[in-house]
Amino acid sequence: MTTTLQGTAVLVTGASSGIGEATALLFAQHGASVAIAARRKDRLDELAKKIEAAGGKAHAIEADVTRKDNAQKAVDETVAAFGRLDTLVNNAGVMLLGPIVDADPAEWDRMISLNVQGLLYCTNAALPHLLRAAESEPRRVADIVNISSVAGRVARAGSGVYNASKFAVGAFSESLRYEITKRHVRVSLVEPGAVVTELSSHNRPEIREMIAQRFQSAERLQAEDIADAIAYIVTRARHIAINEILVRPTEQEL
Repeated sequence: MTTTLQGTAVLVTGASSGIGEATALLFAQHGASVAIAARRKDRLDELAKKIEAAGGKAHAIEADVTRKDNAQKAVDETVAAFGRLDTLVNNAGVMLLGPIVDADPAEWDRMISLNVQGLLYCTNAALPHLLRAAESEPRRVADIVNISSVAGRVARAGSGVYNASKFAVGAFSESLRYEITKRHVRVSLVEPGAVVTELSSHNRPEIREMIAQRFQSAERLQAEDIADAIAYIVTRARHIAINEILVRPTEQEL
């Protein structure tokens, strides 16, 4: 365990699996107190025990961040548990692919609700605490890390609304950065390519098969690879802001 983030607190959304889980584990190794939020409380409890068994501090929060009151609750519980909030990792998201023609708008609603509104709610609730942390020791800097996707850069047939949700994350992140960068709250965007997580499992069977075929011969990234990029951003010195990181498997073209 290092002490790079000793004395700081982080809130990671979507922490019950995948990138969120890997990020929580890595931040705890860096010495941060870690609040982990998601809907699956049983998984959060297991993760918290794992962090604590390794000597870290963790607080599990059952929350559906598509609900404004739950997003506020996640932030409030983090501050109540650790006395502060220095880093917000907006990781919760869903990817439901398929053609726009004859699509089920319920899938669109689900993506916009989580990928966009959930991120907005959490950011809104966290900002007063992050601005305060940026003015105080031990680091005098705070971070918002928003997890987007390659889909936030390149639009493709069959992923139109997912593209729209992730393009929105990019636009929001850059606009917010202009507002608060001089107050030493850094806003960063991480755009993963193909990663081995549960993300594709929420799709219809035919879409899952399409995704599997696309990447069947390529070595995809692991959740830990993206966690490493997130930790790199947050552990930079106060005068360094990493605004954007695009991380793709070596063999992924688009």
